[in-house]
Amino acid sequence: MSVALRNAQRAVPVRRALLRRAVCVLRAALGVSRFDVGLVCASNGLMRRLNSAYRQRPEPTDVLSFPFHRVVAGELPRPSCLDEYNLGDIFLGVEYIHRQCRATGEDFDGVLAVTAAHGLCHLLGYRHDTEPDWRQMYQKETEILEELNRLTGTSLRPLTAGLF
Repeated sequence: MSVALRNAQRAVPVRRALLRRAVCVLRAALGVSRFDVGLVCASNGLMRRLNSAYRQRPEPTDVLSFPFHRVVAGELPRPSCLDEYNLGDIFLGVEYIHRQCRATGEDFDGVLAVTAAHGLCHLLGYRHDTEPDWRQMYQKETEILEELNRLTGTSLRPLTAGLF
């Protein structure tokens, strides 16, 4: 199926083809290539509004995920028809991410891919609210990023390294 990518901001140039390829590799590593996913590159303003509406936190953030299916981490969705081959939508706060990358000197494209991996894991029920949940999510992120690293020659690590 497909990755529908929309750039809904103008402040930061996004290499969409590179991001789309990374998300396709990550979906394959997760075993969900047959599922569609929406990816929105969002401004700080949009991320602030979404974060406020859905998480009661009125500030921009790096990633928000809106799953189509409710699944337990480690299980794949079980669509009953073709219209249900949808993982959901990931909003990447590209302005927020870009500002962080400038402050830390990290590679923006790499951090976008890592953030997308994090968002994909959230679409599949992974969480990081508790240490056991974080360990499970961190392991899955590491696994899929290793596949992306193998194919692209990068050395990307999960967002939540050292959270607990």
